[in-house]
Amino acid sequence: MSEISHPVASHHLEVIDKGRSTAEHPAPLLFVHGAWHAAWCWDEYFLDFFADRGYRALAVSLRGHGNSSAPTPLSSCSVRDYVSDVASVAASLDTAPVVLGHSMGGFVVQKYLESHDAPAGVLLGSAPPKGARSFVVRLFTRYPRLMVKVTFTGSSLALLNSAGFAKDNFYNAETAEADIARWVARLGEESRRISVDSFLLDRPKPALVTAPMLVLGTEPDHCVSGTELRATARAYRTEPEVFPGMGHNMMLVPGWATVAERIDAWLGDHGL
Repeated sequence: MSEISHPVASHHLEVIDKGRSTAEHPAPLLFVHGAWHAAWCWDEYFLDFFADRGYRALAVSLRGHGNSSAPTPLSSCSVRDYVSDVASVAASLDTAPVVLGHSMGGFVVQKYLESHDAPAGVLLGSAPPKGARSFVVRLFTRYPRLMVKVTFTGSSLALLNSAGFAKDNFYNAETAEADIARWVARLGEESRRISVDSFLLDRPKPALVTAPMLVLGTEPDHCVSGTELRATARAYRTEPEVFPGMGHNMMLVPGWATVAERIDAWLGDHGL
């Protein structure tokens, strides 16, 4: 395993890189985290799982997340900036990677695939092509006072640090409290610009995506509704696969291996 600082023109990116490509699995896997998270969320379980099965598995921390720097204030970083980070890491590899994105990272992957070739894409609990408007409405309904504070301060940490928010929105009842506390401590601020992009300015264009897509989700999920999950799959001309009761952070909760095994099998079915 190596954790490297990947240089780009104006900043560096944290990339966790495990395993190596094999004849059975020649395409690397590039994992993209969701809002407030970083590459660590994939390193907990997924990277080792896939490295042990003959893949080269990498996770990038988008600019301003984890140990990645940002050339401009995080609040102004756009989805195009995040796509540029993914493209920079992908371009450094000998073979075009399969790109896998969770939540907001799924939104970034969708945007990446509009203009970049990839052997396949995998979306886990992904923000839908229509963006995060419904998610924000749900947050205002469930946490009105906190969301007013977030709106006026520009900082979402008040929401993330509130008692029970992460447990209720990211995890399931089987997730250990100690694990939740450890992972919450690693959450960071998120760009305000991303919400604007996903509302209106820069939403995905599924018709431009030609890569085969695997769309995974869970129900119930307070971050992505069942309706949104099915709409995402429909946009990419496939059917969603649902893992009931997993919790939004499908790569961290108990049962994560079931999700990883399904991805592994699907990649195998596509010769990847």
